Amino acid sequence: MKHFDLNDFIMHHVGDSHEWHIPLLPPIHLPGLLTVHMLMLMIGTVILLVLMLLACRKEDRVPTGFTNFVEFCVEYIYKEIAIPNMGHEEAEKFTPLLCTLFFFILVLNMMGLIPFFSTATGNINLTAGLAFLIFVLMVGGTLVRGGLVGMWHALVPPGIPGWFVPIMFVIEVFLLFVRCVALAMRLFANMIAGHIVITAFLGLSLLCVWTAPLTFAGAVGFYLMEIAVCLLQAFIFVLLSSIFIGHMYHPKH
Repeated sequence: MKHFDLNDFIMHHVGDSHEWHIPLLPPIHLPGLLTVHMLMLMIGTVILLVLMLLACRKEDRVPTGFTNFVEFCVEYIYKEIAIPNMGHEEAEKFTPLLCTLFFFILVLNMMGLIPFFSTATGNINLTAGLAFLIFVLMVGGTLVRGGLVGMWHALVPPGIPGWFVPIMFVIEVFLLFVRCVALAMRLFANMIAGHIVITAFLGLSLLCVWTAPLTFAGAVGFYLMEIAVCLLQAFIFVLLSSIFIGHMYHPKH
């Protein structure tokens, strides 16, 4: 009998590979450079498009519960996140992007809770790509709006002593990168940590029969908590993105 390695068991479920493992079926070997997380990204995109098309059907006179949920999220993001952090003018422009990011991250997070799917947001490459998009909007948008002068005012607020300007400039440039790294690491770490905990509890159930009921109950408890975490992490990513972009576009506020 092969020795059961808990570490291999955990990493097998949270890592990326070229084999898609579906319960009760033989592994599916993915072609070329395609990996499981890349496949989840494609499937998640298709799922999101289908869900949004269903939510936006004009022939539905009576809105469904899902449509009400989408409308509530869009209105909340616009009124409670975009406007307070970015102003009315920028909120009109960025709300579609913020809503897209929210639902996109939420779908990918939720997919990781389905046994035959994997968590694409548990891959640092994906979260870094999303954070880089925010970085481009922060820097590129500031340059487009105000040029180099606007970028200077965004990094060095007016009214500080002259001797402190170089120090402030270095700190703000450093924080510009730190904010984007924090966006990537926060989403990645929270999603992968939850799945590691759940998988560890399931692995312990296989290792020790006597504590199996307790460890399995712990896995179920963390699984239910992970549902809330999926929604929370999507919300936090959008909230921080709006704050960071708004800080660059409106440094006086």
